[in-house]
Amino acid sequence: MQPTTTTTEREIAEQPQSIARTLEVNHNEIEALGRELSSRPVTAVMIAARGSSDNAGVYAKYLFQGFNGVPVAMATPSLYTFYHTPPRLKDIFVLGISQSGQSEDIVEVMAEARRQGALTASITSDARSPVAAQSQHVLKLETGPEKAVAATKTFTSSLALVAGLSAAWQQSQERKTALSALPGLASATLAAARGPVDLSAPTFRHISRCVVLSRGFSYCIAMEVALKLKELTYVTAEPYSSADFQHGPMAMVEPNFPVILVAMRGVLHDHLVELAGQVKQRKADLVCISDSPQILELGDSRLPVSEGSPEWLSPILAVMPGQMFALRLSQARGIDPDVPRGLSKVTVTR
Repeated sequence: MQPTTTTTEREIAEQPQSIARTLEVNHNEIEALGRELSSRPVTAVMIAARGSSDNAGVYAKYLFQGFNGVPVAMATPSLYTFYHTPPRLKDIFVLGISQSGQSEDIVEVMAEARRQGALTASITSDARSPVAAQSQHVLKLETGPEKAVAATKTFTSSLALVAGLSAAWQQSQERKTALSALPGLASATLAAARGPVDLSAPTFRHISRCVVLSRGFSYCIAMEVALKLKELTYVTAEPYSSADFQHGPMAMVEPNFPVILVAMRGVLHDHLVELAGQVKQRKADLVCISDSPQILELGDSRLPVSEGSPEWLSPILAVMPGQMFALRLSQARGIDPDVPRGLSKVTVTR
């Protein structure tokens, strides 16, 4: 019997429309910020974020470094809020990513950046939030209200905004055109993954731990899928770069140990095929999330991603089967995914 539809499931299903609307409404602001970034002597980017937004920041690290040629660092908010020793931010572009825009530590990072004269921008659902108030440019998540505790549509729309900003900064029409196809590919991915997820997720209902692996542009998706599993299923899910995993944690893998591999087409494809083979030799229970038939064929469970996106955009699609897997696993374990224990929608940290 199909589980009763939940708020989390409805919000996962809304992602193609949320992405399309977010990109459309923010088009002019993205272009304006891209022009300003091109005209200023920006030497580095600093990203201030927490939770799923932090994982969106990891995606931004890859894009801004790989396509825009600037070093990227994640902010260390306690240096601002507790130690009161912020770094010098001259000629730094400071980007705050916060769904609610309420977290005090992110606000303080942004405020300090403004005090030092840095260029600031934010990605947030609330254009009147404290984080937005400290931003010279605000990119608003046009997702509609996200009521479920676990971020889904706000996460993928944040990634879409980061991708759009990187393309505008680079002034790449080719990348902008590729981005316009994203909502259609997202719809196709959700449709393709639904059946395989419904079939495979309940078979993992008794697990207590697993690892989630990826590398390159999709590394942030290993982190986000692991977070969704922790939030929604209470499984100890540890994300790793596939390279780091081979430097020791591979020793955990034994027969029937659950390994989730996010492996998209691109320059790392052959490396990830090799890794999947190593995991299979250890008789792990391998779940593959991929747009590559070769990689899917290696999985004991196969969660397909629609083909057709360039590698740099494919993470936005790859997270969707992972979200669906976490949702169905939570239901198979008798957990209400809309109200995970001990969590609230807005988390304020200092």
